[in-house]
Formats: sequence, structure tokens, C-alpha cells
Amino acid sequence: MKKFFLLLLILMALATAGFSQKTTQSLKGKTICIDPGHGGTALTDSYRVGPTGEREEWVNLRVGSMLQKMLQEKGATVIMTRTEDKVVTLPERAKIAVDNKADVFVSIHHNATADSSVNFPIIYFHGNASENAASVDLGKALASRLLIHLHQPDSPVSLVSDFTVFATSGASVLRNTYGIPAILAEASFFTNAGEEQKLKQESHNRHEAKAYMEALEAFFTKPIAKIEVKNSKVPAIPPFIVFQEAERMTPIAKRWKQDFLDAEHLMTREDPASLNTAYDLFTRSARSFPDSPVAAQCHASRAKILALQSKNTEAAQEAQRVNEYYVNFRR
Repeated sequence: MKKFFLLLLILMALATAGFSQKTTQSLKGKTICIDPGHGGTALTDSYRVGPTGEREEWVNLRVGSMLQKMLQEKGATVIMTRTEDKVVTLPERAKIAVDNKADVFVSIHHNATADSSVNFPIIYFHGNASENAASVDLGKALASRLLIHLHQPDSPVSLVSDFTVFATSGASVLRNTYGIPAILAEASFFTNAGEEQKLKQESHNRHEAKAYMEALEAFFTKPIAKIEVKNSKVPAIPPFIVFQEAERMTPIAKRWKQDFLDAEHLMTREDPASLNTAYDLFTRSARSFPDSPVAAQCHASRAKILALQSKNTEAAQEAQRVNEYYVNFRR
């Protein structure tokens, strides 16, 4: 019996060593396009700045540059869309990835919202989850590593379609790189005062870069899922128009969580007037913070109310929005 357990331990150790070696070598020969978001707009953009002046574009570039070095040390070819604080247009960024036949496109960002208490990762893929499985897999890998390196293990994570925030066409850099596994990640919120102070520190930036590097290593150890033609598996649905940038910094937008909680309470009453008010509050919450941890629940509740009102087509579209635009992430 002792010999059996000893042999089992040896086999487990060999398997672990083999997996570790496979992970370490998974980036060798890969072409990875890193896109440090924004840049060169300090004099014209008053939106992407934290409470004490740290600008998103600076953090994005610091993290991207650190990640570049980490990936190159692992044998990857790294293409940067920018290496200094300058303007690079969105079409140019996507073209760089496509022209260089990138195996993966990663756009690095940090987030802002009216609620300064908020701080969690949001990761976007383009289109429908069932059709863009490769990007969803990459997003899951990054989400798990961000919870290890930057956030508490029980922190919420939003892994969502870019149609949640850009309702009519998605994010330009993801739309124009579709067919390549691609994500746009907002690792944390610079509008959170405590997080902004951390984002100024190179050690914190390095932890974030390490999360990206480990996610990419893990992604390339497994077969990469096929990316399907958009709307080849599910039909297009009407856009749900949401608040954009400056609108998301208003007092109304700051009520996103309270609107959700009030609507949840009204749902228990089940009378038509309460349901109508609940529907409006769910709608406003989802518009105020469309990629929040409760936005999927807002749309799911909207679908229930529409079904109760015999609006079956609209209810089905809302159910599809939940299934395709919001990934139920479990680490």
C-alpha cells in the first residue's frame, strides 16, 4: 500500500511538472498585440483622471510596457500599438493587430464611474458569447488572475460583451479585430481613491502585468475555440441604449445599485403598478452601469416582467441579451 501511494505521488509530481513546463513554453513563438488604451489627451480630456490627477492613459502604458517585457522573456513576439503618450486612432490600433497577424489582441484600460466606492475588473469581448468562445476563454483566464493579483478572491467580476456599453456596434478595437481572440480589460477603477493611489505605484502595475502574462500563458496551453461569424448562431437583437462616459458620472448614474435594490423589492409585490415601476428602475440601473455585477439581473428581471405582460418577443430578446452578453464567471 505504501508503495502504491509513493508511486501515485511520483506520478502526480511528474504530471504537475509537465503542465508547468507546458505553461512556461506556451507563449514561445506567439504574436501578441498589446494596446495601451488612450494616450496623448491630457490637455483635452478631463474624464480619464483620478481624484488626485493620475491619468488612465499613463497607467495603461506603464502596465503595457511591463507586460511587453514579460512576454518577450517568455519567447513571444510583442506588437505595441503605442510606446509613448501619444494619440493613436482606434482604426489604427486594430489595423496594427490585423496587419501583424496577431494571435491575440489585448487592450489595457482602467475604469471610471460616479460611485467612487466601486472597484472590480470588467473584461469585454466582442459580440455574442456563443460565437466568440475564444475571446470569452481568454477573458475567463484573465478574470481569475486579476482576482489573484489585484483584488480580493470574492470581488465581483464582469465578463461582458462590448455591446453592453456600445450598444449599436461594440468597441471599435474589438469589432475591427474580430476573428482574433481579443479582449478589452478594465482591471480596476481609478475613480476609487484607494485604487488610484495603488495605480501610481510600479509594484502594483507589475502585479497587473503579471496577471495578464499568466492569463495568456494559460490561454495558450489549451486548444483555441473557433470564432464564428457574428449572428450566425443567434439573431441580432435591438440595441439597449445606455449612458456613455460623462453621463455615467452623474448623480442619476450613482444610484445604479439603489435602483436595482428598490426594483427587486417592488418585484415581490407583483401588482401591475409595482411591476411597471420595477421595470423602469431595472432599466435605469442597467443604463447607468450596463456592465455592473447586477446588470445581468436587471435584464433578466426585465424579461420576466415583459413575459408577465405577454410581450413575448421582447422578453425573448432580453433573455438572449442575458445569455449572450453576460458571462456567469466562476473562478
